[in-house]
Amino acid sequence: MTLGPDSNPLGGQAQNNTFENMNHYEKGLQLAEAGRYQDALVCMQEHLRTASDDAQALNDTGAILHCLGRSNEAIDHFVKARRLLNDSAEIVWNLAEAYLATGRANEAMQLFDKMQQLGVLNADALNRTADVFLNQNNKADAIEMLLRSLRICPNQEILKPMIQVILSKRPKVAFFCGDDGMTSLDEIFEFTKQRFEVRLFEGRTKEELYELMKWSDISWFEWCSNLTVIASKQPKVCKNIIRLHPYEAYEQWPQLVNWTNIDDLVIVGNSFVKDTLLSRVPYIESQTSIATISNGVNLDKFAYTDRTRGKNIAFLSNLIMIENPAFVLQCMQKLHYIDPEYRLFFGGQFQDEILEQYLRHIAAVLGLRDVVFFDGRQEDVSSWLEDKHYIVSTSLIESRGMGLLEAMACGLKPVIHNFPGADQIYPSEFLFNIAEEFCEHILSEQYESQKYHRFVEENYALKNQLPKINDIFTQHEADIDARQSGIPLYDNPQNLDPQIVELPAESHPPAFENNLIV
Repeated sequence: MTLGPDSNPLGGQAQNNTFENMNHYEKGLQLAEAGRYQDALVCMQEHLRTASDDAQALNDTGAILHCLGRSNEAIDHFVKARRLLNDSAEIVWNLAEAYLATGRANEAMQLFDKMQQLGVLNADALNRTADVFLNQNNKADAIEMLLRSLRICPNQEILKPMIQVILSKRPKVAFFCGDDGMTSLDEIFEFTKQRFEVRLFEGRTKEELYELMKWSDISWFEWCSNLTVIASKQPKVCKNIIRLHPYEAYEQWPQLVNWTNIDDLVIVGNSFVKDTLLSRVPYIESQTSIATISNGVNLDKFAYTDRTRGKNIAFLSNLIMIENPAFVLQCMQKLHYIDPEYRLFFGGQFQDEILEQYLRHIAAVLGLRDVVFFDGRQEDVSSWLEDKHYIVSTSLIESRGMGLLEAMACGLKPVIHNFPGADQIYPSEFLFNIAEEFCEHILSEQYESQKYHRFVEENYALKNQLPKINDIFTQHEADIDARQSGIPLYDNPQNLDPQIVELPAESHPPAFENNLIV
């Protein structure tokens, strides 16, 4: 038996038999079809007395208990049946329905990935879960359910104004990134914009900065820079978050920040970056909360292509001293001596005229002029990587190395100089210390394109990183709500359009007793 709004009445099982000639299980099914749930339960319980591990009977008994309004007992039966049948679609659906009936929306939500895999998740189930979350004043999870519902069924126009109403009741978020650029912030900004009311700082003065901070409930500062230092020294008017990238830990700005005004520091870096920061600002842990959250790769943007060994090597980064591009030319000179057919392509712009002059000069004097190419900044990285086979990094310090991860997501083999902390991020088989080892990696017969992609998918997918940032926002939301306890989700529900405040009527299930099926 399956519960839910899309179910059909119970099929006519054993229609030619009389109740007296049936076994307990069959009789229970017939009684349930007839709407005699209490009698059906007695029969099912008698059957389970001698067949306690009959998963289908446990599921059907749970459905009958649910129809009797005893959903908590039904859950126990569904959980046991699920364990015995290894995630049957019917049982997982029923368990989700029972969780929703008892207000346990969070536990229902935990089943939705599995339901999607099994092909039984629909917009209706998500909308009803959102409804339960809203009744519990859980705006964060309600939004997640409605956004997921729109992804499954984009034409639900009724949900869009409802989402806007909920957003208006959530904290306002301001983003500040100054002159350092927004490239690293794009996906975080878009993700947050779907869940909160957001603004991006576009001013130039301290007064404009402070006005936006006063507008916001949460201010996010991308890069620990001069702008961040100025903001940290303003009177505290909101929750403040700083995201620090590896290079900034080695600069003077962290020492100038007023950390007592900072609620969260998000470090994009490995343990060496954090240790460096702590050595320079030893009191920081007593003044703010620190979390390490790496960047993530958008796997929809960097699609995987199965590759085999080839002769084209990519270096994907702006050409600055800290990326150590001179070393890769030394490595390339040794590889060229062994096999002159290999080619090295730099995908990034020069940010130092001296370095550009040196790299072009040394490529020429090492006899690499015809095999080394400076392609400049790449707007479409995925297309640029299409004819490449290896991704190399010789950086002095990295958080994770976004260029590396993006190329690996596309299926390229990584060849990574052993920077401090590299062994905490990447398997040792990807690392090299000297130019000879670089050559060994390139010339090796071992090339497992799918493995490189899977490494990124399992460890550094954007879809897994963004929720960690969202958790910081929702934790602050809980603090803000606690301070404002007594204010309801909707200031005056009776004055709002009920179609906006409430989910559409068709998203609610009909009476469960009409939805028992085999």
